[in-house]
Amino acid sequence: MNDNFIHIKSIDGDLKLVHKKRDFGITISTKELVFQKPHVNYHLKLEDIVSIIPFDTAELKAITFNNRRNSGSELMNMSSGMPHYRIHVQKAILHNLSGIFSLGSAQFILPIHQDLLFAISKYSGLSAVI
Repeated sequence: MNDNFIHIKSIDGDLKLVHKKRDFGITISTKELVFQKPHVNYHLKLEDIVSIIPFDTAELKAITFNNRRNSGSELMNMSSGMPHYRIHVQKAILHNLSGIFSLGSAQFILPIHQDLLFAISKYSGLSAVI
């Protein structure tokens, strides 16, 4: 685990699963998903998830973000061998060293292990469309 992770001080719901790697972490409770990177946490309420779809990382080099105040891109280290998913949320909370900030609609591309995906599905009420 990375020493630069910001500790999760509180999480809504009951803790169900935690997956930590060197450069990212995912924590699932009955009410939210917390995506951790060094120096930043993203809190995603399960009820705010609009969709989760598989994502092909073969050609990906950067993630782009746009909002009213800022736009840009963030380079990502994709985890080879793990399936990645694009998660679209209505809103999210960003917690970094400068404070806690509300984000509007956002999309995250995350490596998600199958067990975590099942837990997200179970507690969010989402179902698969084939």
